[in-house]
Parts: sequence; C-alpha cells; structure tokens
Amino acid sequence: MSRVEALQLLYKYLKNDKMRKHCLAVEAIMRRLAQKLGKDEAVWGLVGLLHDLDYDLVGKDMKLHGAKAAELLKEALPEELLKVIAGHNEYTGISPSSEEGQVMVKALQAADQASGLIVATALVMPNKKLSEVRVESLLKKLKSKDFARGVDRSKITGIEELGVPLQEFLRLSLEAMQEISSQLGL
Repeated sequence: MSRVEALQLLYKYLKNDKMRKHCLAVEAIMRRLAQKLGKDEAVWGLVGLLHDLDYDLVGKDMKLHGAKAAELLKEALPEELLKVIAGHNEYTGISPSSEEGQVMVKALQAADQASGLIVATALVMPNKKLSEVRVESLLKKLKSKDFARGVDRSKITGIEELGVPLQEFLRLSLEAMQEISSQLGL
C-alpha cells in the first residue's frame, strides 16, 4: 500500500480532524524511530498513519479498536502488520507473533502516547506552537501526573526496552512533529 492510498483511507474513515492530525504525528514519529532503529521507514510510517483508522467506527468500544482497523486493512497489508495495528491496543488481546512485530507494537504504543504529550505541552505554550516546546519541558510534563492525564507514561518510557533512551526518544519525537508542524496546525 502506498502512502497516498493510506491517506485516502484515513480521510475516508476518520472524519475528526484532530484524529487525522494525531495519525500524521504518529506516522512522523514512527518514521523517525524506524530510521533510528534501522527499520523500514515506509512500513513503520504506514503503521503509524493507519493505527487509529477505525476510531470513528468503534466509538467508545476499546475492545474493538485496532481489531476493526485490521479488518478494514486485511486486503492491503500483511498479516503481521495487521496484528501490530490491532495489538497497539492491548484490549484486543491480539499481538504479533514475530519479534519484529513485537518491537513495532512497543514503538507504536510509545509514539502514540508521546504525540499526545507533545501536543498537550505545545498547547500550554504562549503561542501554542511546537517550536516553543523543549525536551526538558517534555521530561518535566512526563513526571507531572496531573498534566495530560490521558497519556500513558509507561508506554512512553517503555521505549527504553528497545534500546532508545527516553530523552533521545522525546527529542526524536518532538523533531519529527516539528517538521510537520504546519500540517498539525501547531
């Protein structure tokens, strides 16, 4: 599947502009992580872009989130990537069988949560811009449990299991999102 085809699907199934921007942010982070880890940037980017494809369709039913996206994509992506997308939400009970797939799930979960932390941090800056955010601010906000309560900090810190230090991960994530700040409106 090409990125153009993936974007077409994203716009077909996701009507919420904030969710579309979230998917673009996660795609950017996943591409940067793939580069860091020596993985296929295009594949990792597609997984990041499509991970929440089903969000509007499943509503609040988190047991379906990810699994429904995998179902929608079954003709377009290999089985292992479908399991990564479904498995980013542990409530599905689906997980990849390969070590590579498990690495990708861990990265996707970290990227998913990091994007939320970064956006929340940008929104408390004077001009609400990603260019104002610093890694030091992200580290402080990460430690503050009262800030961005919906962000699962354990998923972000879990990136260290892949050999990527937390500070470096936050830097890579922030830089990736800053590069597409105009698309994100931040």
